[in-house]
Amino acid sequence: MSIHLQRGGAKRHLLLLVLAIVCRIAMADERPALAIIIDDMGNHQAQGMAALMLPGAVTYAFLPHTPYAVQLAERAHALGKEVMLHLPMDAAEGNTLGPGALRLYMSEAEFRQTLIDNLAAVPHVVGLNNHMGSLLTQHPGAMAWMMETLLERPRYYFVDSRTTRDTVAQLVASEYGIRNTRRDVFLDNEIETEAIEQQLMLLLQRAQERGSAVGIGHPYPQTVLVLQRFLDNLNSSGVQLITTSALIDLQQRRRRWPEPSSPLLKVAKSSKP
Repeated sequence: MSIHLQRGGAKRHLLLLVLAIVCRIAMADERPALAIIIDDMGNHQAQGMAALMLPGAVTYAFLPHTPYAVQLAERAHALGKEVMLHLPMDAAEGNTLGPGALRLYMSEAEFRQTLIDNLAAVPHVVGLNNHMGSLLTQHPGAMAWMMETLLERPRYYFVDSRTTRDTVAQLVASEYGIRNTRRDVFLDNEIETEAIEQQLMLLLQRAQERGSAVGIGHPYPQTVLVLQRFLDNLNSSGVQLITTSALIDLQQRRRRWPEPSSPLLKVAKSSKP
């Protein structure tokens, strides 16, 4: 009887060891990660081209129906960059939104068709985030129409730019099963080199503390200059730059990863780089 128990204990220990090794291998390359999105692409050709020269897996979000959106999105795709739709939405402050805006007063049919037209207006789009939207993203009904439309096109993900603390956009996206994430830091609300540097350090800190973070900036010359230096030195921080879609996948994997039930697995899980 005791021999049988000893053999059973040895097998259990071996199984835990194998699981710990699998755990370590699975998480070996999951260093803290950043996604950086450059919004408002499409209105200015020279600024847009300069922004596209940023190194690494920067993601670019294009305003629909703008003069250079198609040209710059094609160039971004040719450079291996990820392309998003930067979707104009009603703002509480009544800001001018430009063409393709989603409005609170729209009928459901008009709302859905506008969204579909916007998605078709920018080539190579794989996701979208809100431009403005401090009014519209507060309304669950409007967000439900948007997510229902995206549900019919499962290749798209959604990023809540969080232009208001009262947004329900990410919550509704999750309820509909749309792949999603949220903005953590705006990089250039103040268009000054020192302020942008401080925001990038905040973004880096949040990624290191939480495992991942999303920063949103714009193709301003000051932002591009600071980002160039920041990205050139990012590897030394132990944080990786990945596309927004890859960051969403990373966050989803981490949420699905089960809590360990043994000390051995806890050691393996806490030892990731």
